[in-house]
Amino acid sequence: MSTGAIIGIVVAVVVVVALVAVALRAKARSNHLRSRFGDEYDRTVHASSKRDAERELLDRERRHAEYDIRPLSPAEREDYTARWSLVQAKFVDQPGAAVEEADRLVTALMADRGYPVDGDDDTRVADLSVRHSSTVEHYRVAQSVRAKHTGDGDASTEELREAIVRYRSLFDELLADGTDTAESSEVDGQVGRANIAHPRDGATRDAAVRPATPPSAR
Repeated sequence: MSTGAIIGIVVAVVVVVALVAVALRAKARSNHLRSRFGDEYDRTVHASSKRDAERELLDRERRHAEYDIRPLSPAEREDYTARWSLVQAKFVDQPGAAVEEADRLVTALMADRGYPVDGDDDTRVADLSVRHSSTVEHYRVAQSVRAKHTGDGDASTEELREAIVRYRSLFDELLADGTDTAESSEVDGQVGRANIAHPRDGATRDAAVRPATPPSAR
């Protein structure tokens, strides 16, 4: 076999190995992002292309890594728990105002945890998706209901009620995230379940939500 043929074979092998390595790295990257972002990965890919979506999600990770995310102190968690109870109480007579207050409270909680909140809604959603991918869609939907209410006032009472439930899904997770099990269990017990009186008929409805479980479709 001539020297030229040997060189050609070696080059071909090197190229194949390089292509396989690139493919494996791409697959590992996709698996990592899919595991970390869950449904948010699929949503982002659907909105653009796989390549652009993965670049966007990697950018979110890099940006999130620069934040100083911290757990709340026990006193801070107790304060937020009490403030959330006031939001729920307000819903009985002022459902729209309660949704507005819920949004402000979640935003304040994000800020106290170390998230920047000066940007627009999309930026806050993107930042949250890195660590709270299972509940960020609740936040996105709740914000859309709030915008509908403040825009033309057409959000129904049931939509407002579900917005409160969705806000609380993220609220619960932000409140407990970064605490040990024993420390957070007491607060979770207080915040994790709540009875919200339905303004239309005065009936008390259980609004319990687990962070990973969306409200029932209506």
